[in-house]
Amino acid sequence: MAIKYINNPIKLTLERLLAFISIILMSPLFLSFFTLCSISTKSFGIYQQTRIGKYGRKFRCFKFKTMMDSKKTIQSSIANLNFSRITNFGSFMRKYKLDELPQLFNICFGQMSFVGPRPDVPGFADKFKGEFKKLLLINPGITSSASIFFSNEEELLQEKENIEKYNKNYIWPLKVFLNKNYLSEASLMYDIIIILATLGISRNVFENYLKIKVFYLILKINFKNKFMYF
Repeated sequence: MAIKYINNPIKLTLERLLAFISIILMSPLFLSFFTLCSISTKSFGIYQQTRIGKYGRKFRCFKFKTMMDSKKTIQSSIANLNFSRITNFGSFMRKYKLDELPQLFNICFGQMSFVGPRPDVPGFADKFKGEFKKLLLINPGITSSASIFFSNEEELLQEKENIEKYNKNYIWPLKVFLNKNYLSEASLMYDIIIILATLGISRNVFENYLKIKVFYLILKINFKNKFMYF
């Protein structure tokens, strides 16, 4: 079963070792990004937010800070609600997903994996019911098939008047099903394919494969009534 592969102790240990080595090798880059994010946001260059991890446990997820501070505290799965506060350098970081690099520390701490469902804020993933609760049996990841499929998520949301509604009724349900599909397909080779696609290698081929998957899901399931996971 794919979950056994995902939670294999040897795999998880190797991931932590690889993340640690990556941090050491990229330390000059980390320091440069931290400095530039601190300057552009006029604050500490690392952002922390509570996310839901394995077994529904909460953890602090790290990112390079790409937004100016707000007086309001907004707990939403859509960080994109704050477009106007994204700095110019932050836009560059977010475009190439470089703001996610500090999550290598989360992997070192055993809270995340390289590949897995993206971690969400409390109130979403931790409310799963039925078969969807299986998504809480594995570590969240830095990248996933869902994040590749919705790599243009910010552009999609900017075009919508009610982005909360669009996310809840369209983006979030499809992400849930793509993540659930990962539970049945996960393997070393599939993880490598996702990582390579994230880096831009054979990305179009993998995106077309995901489009076929999504099209099949929409045909198979009554989109309006059956995408129920809470």
